Amino acid sequence: MKLRTLKQAIGMLTLAAALAACGGGGGAGGGTGPVVEAPEMPASRDAAARFLTQATFGPTDAEVDRVLAIGYAAWIDEQFNKPASQHRATWEATEAAAKAADPTNANAGAYQNGTINAFWKAAVAGDDQLRQRVAYALSQIMVISMQDGTVGDNPRAVSAYFDLLADKGLGTYRDLLEGVALHPMMGVYLSHLRNQKADPRSGRVPDENFAREVMQLFSIGLHELNADGSAKLNAGARIDTYSSADIGGLARVFTGWSWDCPGAPASACFYSGALNGASDPDRQFKPMIGYAGFHSSEAKSFLGRTMAAQATADPRASLQEALDTLATHPNIGPFIGKQLIQRLTSSNPSPAYVSTVAGAFADNGRGLRGDLRHVVKTILMHPEARAVSSSSGKVREPVLRLSAFLRAHGFRSDSGEFRVGNTDNPGTSLGQTPLRSPSVFNFYRPGYVAPGTQATAAGLVVPEMQLVHETTAAGYVNFMRDNVGSGVGAFNTASSRREMQGDFTAELALADRPPELVALASRKLMYGSMPAALAGEIEGAVASIAIPAATGSNQAAIDGAKRNRVNTALLLTLVSPEFQVQK
Repeated sequence: MKLRTLKQAIGMLTLAAALAACGGGGGAGGGTGPVVEAPEMPASRDAAARFLTQATFGPTDAEVDRVLAIGYAAWIDEQFNKPASQHRATWEATEAAAKAADPTNANAGAYQNGTINAFWKAAVAGDDQLRQRVAYALSQIMVISMQDGTVGDNPRAVSAYFDLLADKGLGTYRDLLEGVALHPMMGVYLSHLRNQKADPRSGRVPDENFAREVMQLFSIGLHELNADGSAKLNAGARIDTYSSADIGGLARVFTGWSWDCPGAPASACFYSGALNGASDPDRQFKPMIGYAGFHSSEAKSFLGRTMAAQATADPRASLQEALDTLATHPNIGPFIGKQLIQRLTSSNPSPAYVSTVAGAFADNGRGLRGDLRHVVKTILMHPEARAVSSSSGKVREPVLRLSAFLRAHGFRSDSGEFRVGNTDNPGTSLGQTPLRSPSVFNFYRPGYVAPGTQATAAGLVVPEMQLVHETTAAGYVNFMRDNVGSGVGAFNTASSRREMQGDFTAELALADRPPELVALASRKLMYGSMPAALAGEIEGAVASIAIPAATGSNQAAIDGAKRNRVNTALLLTLVSPEFQVQK
């Protein structure tokens, strides 16, 4: 087999992304012809698996069977009602186990790895796959990051933040926005916890960080939008959604918020979260409370609304009116709806797709605005999501590549903790760790254009390509080589192997039949879409590994050769550009 160079692989990845988003070579626009209703039932096992790549962290045979049995819409409804995986509870169990295992070690604990591993436990083994996949998408829109020192020092609270996204992420966007705004880890990350009203004597003004980002990133975006996501124009120029004055006015709303504290509203509670040494042990994740003495009572003008000056400062009343304003802004449906489409199904949805989702955001059919269950269901059931030939398609980010492999092959954890750990390193790992983005702008921007690529030439954005370069391409190959060959995660000292091992029984049974082995890899990892040319390349590589003839004394050599064939088939599938594009 002639191996592709890294530059060739990266180039092929951008071409594959372009073809996926263009429906295999057609125009990228879509949505101009008659609307075709999405099917209720999958046409095939591969169609069901493709749906599950969008709605879960990766298909399993059991979930494919379930979708085939009840159909897309019923499966979605069933998932909405599944009990939520509990990230904080998982972290706390890990913390307790670590301390019990080494009671003399004051430093024993779960730390950040406990939060990361709780994510992987839910992603790989959680029953509430759709809820968790939506929460992961929201964690990349409403970002906090453990790369921030204070946030990173509170991993239990970060796990609780993910629980908040999983809970309110299937409620209304208005409630989600309030939960995020009042979470102490967001307060720390975007510096509105302990934010104080203006002081003319000292020249202090309210911190504007959260006021800016809650508009720019969490709700309405930078420019006014039509319902289909296109920019509104004035004399050919985009129209800003807000100004610096709007930021200043909204910043006054987010003054006077700080820790929940048994002694509130004492000043000591506002500053430290404690009074006379007494504090709430859960203050790092309990919603922040308003301290009237630190809240601005001035008039607050933003987004065309003016909140009158308050005779008595009332942070709760200010917050409610401000969030109601944001949640009813006409931009929020197309702005947030399009990003959820990008995270789940397609980097380049047609205007018609965005418009349909924005309409679902505006009204769930029963008069409720921002019903995220309705929005998510509309995204997944839209004809563009269900039709391979439409504009559906996106590059699969590193976390989702690994999760698809783990779920497809039934990986389980010896410890029960799914100890994947930190995968930040781009040269030896994924170059991406959940809840550890480099900034509030996530690992990649929704409008990222990959310079000098065929995707760019086709007029497409490829957000996840912002993570792809020669270092990450090589690092991913090496990381997956080890994962396929040796298992995943931390070493288990009792067994001297990596603690997460998969089930390759079916693959080993086909090791002496390369075409069937490759076909199985295609079914499990590419859902029957592996191109014939790629299948031929992989079959040739597999067949080049000789299996010794049985002599009665060399069974270990035979077993080793068969496993090498399986490893080769899986690795070459996993590192192919064709796998790395979710079609």
